[in-house]
Amino acid sequence: MSDVSSRVNGPASTAEIAGHPIHPMLVPIPIACFVGALLTDIAYVVTAEIMWADFSAWLLVVGVIFGVLAAIAGLTDFLGNRLVRSQMPAWPHLLGSAIALILAIFNALIHTRDAWTSVWPVGLILSTLTVLILPITGWLGWALVYRHGVGVAR
Repeated sequence: MSDVSSRVNGPASTAEIAGHPIHPMLVPIPIACFVGALLTDIAYVVTAEIMWADFSAWLLVVGVIFGVLAAIAGLTDFLGNRLVRSQMPAWPHLLGSAIALILAIFNALIHTRDAWTSVWPVGLILSTLTVLILPITGWLGWALVYRHGVGVAR
C-alpha cells in the first residue's frame, strides 16, 4: 500500500464538525498562549513591569481553557476509535499533552499570587517546562495525522 493510500484509509476522528476534526483546530490556541506566557514571564523577570506578569496570567488562563477543550476533543478521538489508540504515537502524545496541561494549570494557579512570587522562579520554571514539552507532543500529534492518517478526510 502506498504512503498516500495509507493516509487516506487512516482512522477517522470522532470529535468533528462538518467532517473537520476539532482537536487540531483548537490546539494552536493553547500553544500560542503557553509560549506567550513564557515570553511575558521572561519580560517580567528582566523589567519588573507588572504588566508582563498580568499578561502571563491572562495568557495562562486562556491557554488552559482552550487546552482543556482541545484535550476533551482529543480524548474523544482517542477513546472513540480503537484504531486511533493502536497508533504508536497516540499514547505518548496523550501523556505528554496531559503533562503539559497539568503543568499549565499549576502555573495558572501560581500566577494568581503577587507578581514577583508568581513569576520568579516557579512560574518561569513551569512556563519553560510546559513549552519544552510542546514540540514533542506536537511532533507526535502531526505524526498521527501525516503518517497514520488520523482524521484525514476520505
